Amino acid sequence: MTTGVRRRMGVEERKQQLIGVALELFSSRSPDEVSIDEIAAAAGISRPLVYHYFPGKQSLYEAALRRAADELAARFLEPPQGPLGARLLRVMGRFFDFVDDHGPGFAALMRGGPAVGSSTTNAMIDEVRQAAYEQIVAHLGVAEPSPRLELVVRSWVSLAESTALLWLDGRRVPRAELERKLVHDFAALTAVSAVHDEQTAKVLTAVLAEEPADGPFAELVGRLLELAPPAPLPAVPDQTLR
Repeated sequence: MTTGVRRRMGVEERKQQLIGVALELFSSRSPDEVSIDEIAAAAGISRPLVYHYFPGKQSLYEAALRRAADELAARFLEPPQGPLGARLLRVMGRFFDFVDDHGPGFAALMRGGPAVGSSTTNAMIDEVRQAAYEQIVAHLGVAEPSPRLELVVRSWVSLAESTALLWLDGRRVPRAELERKLVHDFAALTAVSAVHDEQTAKVLTAVLAEEPADGPFAELVGRLLELAPPAPLPAVPDQTLR
């Protein structure tokens, strides 16, 4: 965190410095708990100078949120090479890196509150969700998802968000386990929808055809088969002569 030493900066440089300082503070505590005085002290400038660049904490928070939203959306970018399960696992790793680094700020953003209740901040949250949705659809190789496939992807994005929020409350489940579970959840949601939707069935068939034996989707199938009860033995006809 920048402290202590003052130096002259250009307008844009100073704005970016304040955004960075605010984002760091909002990442360690809820934005409602961070004051302008703290932001000014961390940036090494006076409180009135903060107001010279931003009219209030809400506008500064929105600027910090824009930077965070762009960074979070970028976590879903992944080259379209290799099995889908491995790609999603890497995406979840980067997503939880962000959640880990910005825990309180991420929670305050997604759960809402006085500092994040404006239409501007809500729109930015929706942009992140839409960017995540579009990235996943692109990985599925579908130009126009059917309503059921769209529901699968949007439900999974919401599930990743809610899982991250629950994980932050005590971190009682190992992070790596959650990342893998979310990839399994995507496969499960897709499989259920494939029963009802031809397009989803084709997507699932193509995904499983590229899945290696040690991939996360194959692992899920193997574990489910282990849980299935053994098939009953066929009945033996009674050969007793009467």
